[in-house]
Amino acid sequence: MFKTSNTFAPTNFMIDTVSTAVPHLTMYNVITRELDIVAVAKTVGDISGEVVELGSGVTNCKQGDKVISISFATGGGLAEYAVAPASLTVARPPEVSAAEGASLPTAASTALQQLKAAGVSSFDGGSGADNGGPKNVLVTAASGGVGHYAVQLAKLAGLHVTATCGARNLGFVGGLGADEVLDYKTPEGATLRSPLGTKYDAVAHCATGTPWSVFAPVLADRATVVDVTPGIAAAAKSFLQKVTFAKKRLVPLLLIPKKEEMEWLVDMTRQGKLKTVVDSRYPLSRAQEAWAKSIEGHATGKIVVEMGGAE
Repeated sequence: MFKTSNTFAPTNFMIDTVSTAVPHLTMYNVITRELDIVAVAKTVGDISGEVVELGSGVTNCKQGDKVISISFATGGGLAEYAVAPASLTVARPPEVSAAEGASLPTAASTALQQLKAAGVSSFDGGSGADNGGPKNVLVTAASGGVGHYAVQLAKLAGLHVTATCGARNLGFVGGLGADEVLDYKTPEGATLRSPLGTKYDAVAHCATGTPWSVFAPVLADRATVVDVTPGIAAAAKSFLQKVTFAKKRLVPLLLIPKKEEMEWLVDMTRQGKLKTVVDSRYPLSRAQEAWAKSIEGHATGKIVVEMGGAE
């Protein structure tokens, strides 16, 4: 158990990918906007804090350690104290702030696993094509919690990145390293067409409501679209493509948190190679507002709730 006296970040992409039980609660909240603080607390699991009590079998940390954890899938992060598994808890170095640490477990891990599922195997700055992986990647909703990490990770992999976002965030996404940035409300952005005519061999799809018919014309002969917000239609399309051995494929992604990936993401942050952008911060007493803003889907980067934040 550790006291979440520092920071944690609520996010839709954890709620949507944790399990079958949690998304039902989330969908209820999304549809009705009835944001019960007790219900929401159960779904928030990204935590940054200080260890105050250890289980008898825990040997990799001690009381007083600053840590980052994902309480997957029980949540409970909207509280001063939270119980977290040692298997998904990593040290937070002093170079990584509590807000940065709390933002990483779900969103950055999702972006990393998304790119790996698309065929990216190395993030050492070389060209992905050199390793037989993708060369040109599209990131949708690139200014959001998952998307802004996906852009940075794709650039670390040496890929050419085309990204979509709203008009107000074009400069922001370009600053993350995207080579081409499209306003999703323009004809080019709505059809995902690269200004340079680039065909994508990988897509990190972080948005919702985009049918396969939009992706198909802009994909290379062999391409993978990894969807972090899959619905029933996407799952059906993916199954059909799999059984027919299609060269262009839609792959639904369900996050499976891994400690080694969390450690790597924290280290990239420590080195300054991966940056977290915090859209807004809320005290615990205003957690419902933070959750409502997350549901709206227009945050730039991450939304953070701080236990000791100003009212």
